[in-house]
Amino acid sequence: MIQAPLARLLLALGLAFAVASPAAAQAIKIATLAPDGSAWMRELRAAAAEVKAGTDGRVDVKFYPGGVMGNDAVVLRKMRLGQLQGGVLTSSELSLVYPDAPVYSLPFLMSSWEEVEHVRKTVDPMLARGFDERGIRMLGVSGLGFAYMMGDKPLGSSGELAGRKLWVPQNDAVAARIFEMGGVNTIPLPIGDVFTSLQTGLVDTVVNTPSGAVVLQWHGKMKHMVDLPLTFVVGFLVIDDKAWKRLTPADQAVLAKAFADAGRRMDVNTRRDDAAALEAMKKQGLRVAPMDPAEARRWQALGTQLVTEMEAQRKISPEILAAVRRSLAEYRAR
Repeated sequence: MIQAPLARLLLALGLAFAVASPAAAQAIKIATLAPDGSAWMRELRAAAAEVKAGTDGRVDVKFYPGGVMGNDAVVLRKMRLGQLQGGVLTSSELSLVYPDAPVYSLPFLMSSWEEVEHVRKTVDPMLARGFDERGIRMLGVSGLGFAYMMGDKPLGSSGELAGRKLWVPQNDAVAARIFEMGGVNTIPLPIGDVFTSLQTGLVDTVVNTPSGAVVLQWHGKMKHMVDLPLTFVVGFLVIDDKAWKRLTPADQAVLAKAFADAGRRMDVNTRRDDAAALEAMKKQGLRVAPMDPAEARRWQALGTQLVTEMEAQRKISPEILAAVRRSLAEYRAR
């Protein structure tokens, strides 16, 4: 039997060791389709470094870039299973969890970065609350730019669009519906399958931002682009609420600030990079031409019809749409 003084000494040493030993870092594993080395990954890793420093190593954010964890649907499933804590995801996949997620990407809703920035001041907090109600924490949202139709042949008239094999993101019901209404044949695929599909001819037309086409290496197949912005593309950085609640309030604040700041930097970088990517594609032979005016009016009318249809069917909340419309009207009345 250990003598009382010795027992007290051992207990004291054990307590001292427990206090001195740092707790294991809380790992936040986040998957993204963004390629390693891209501007997006540089900003995300910079934010992760800020989090590690700001929490004295208590929170360690690890990224899995380039789609190594699977497409957006797989990432969401792995988040539910606890294999991942978060993802950088598109609004189309997140719409399966939160139907209002694609509000910024509704066709022809906004037409300039300035409009987007003004609307987001009001609508970003509303989206964050909507995600919270569904057990997901929105750490950041960043604009990827306006998407245009691009392909290997001219696309500016209804005749030129006939017979096109146009890629739409898998599970993107909004994109599928607008092109169905417009009479264009669509090929739904995960974004990771598009490069190969362009090589094989399964797909010959896409809708993407110029910088997106370059980053994903699709630009080599793009010879023509229609100068009509169809939709504004956004990416959301989200983590599962269970992982969020395991953090202390102080560490939550560090994490939220680091990635909100990163999102703002990415907005600035993307706007600049998108313009540079378009110029680079033009130098490589991309021809940018306006859509036939009557055809442009037809597509814009279809966009209005689709949004009205979604609102009537409550596929998107009237409250969110009303906030967007009020903000747009306010901006346009300046």
